[in-house]
Amino acid sequence: MAAAPLAFEIDHLVTFEETNLVGNVYYVNHLRWQGECRERFLHERAPGVIAALADDLALVTIRCSCEYFGELFAFDRITVRMTLGSVRQHRVLMRFHYLRGDELVARGEQEVGCMTRTPGGLRATAVPAELRAALADYDMAAP
Repeated sequence: MAAAPLAFEIDHLVTFEETNLVGNVYYVNHLRWQGECRERFLHERAPGVIAALADDLALVTIRCSCEYFGELFAFDRITVRMTLGSVRQHRVLMRFHYLRGDELVARGEQEVGCMTRTPGGLRATAVPAELRAALADYDMAAP
């Protein structure tokens, strides 16, 4: 039997700053946490990609989404769990699950395009080999 795919996880403690006047987490913060999870993944698993971002590589968010199943409040401890949805041509689809303990409170997706900065503007480029290798461990579709 194949081992279960890994998920890259970050833990987060919700703060008052992330809540609205009603006291629950303002919806846009879930998308911000997706970005934080993605960036920490790059920092820990593909540091060469971080270096390439200072050169001519750009990771452009093409689309992102989030479905909400439960409310979060200040001082809730959550885990943001990222897995790979797919890698196609120059695009990477990441899936996110937001957990408060064992409770799924939200789930989302984010698709990024790998681009090269050129004098004529951004051009699609292949997913860097280091990123492709780092993502392979998180592929939910892998056997």
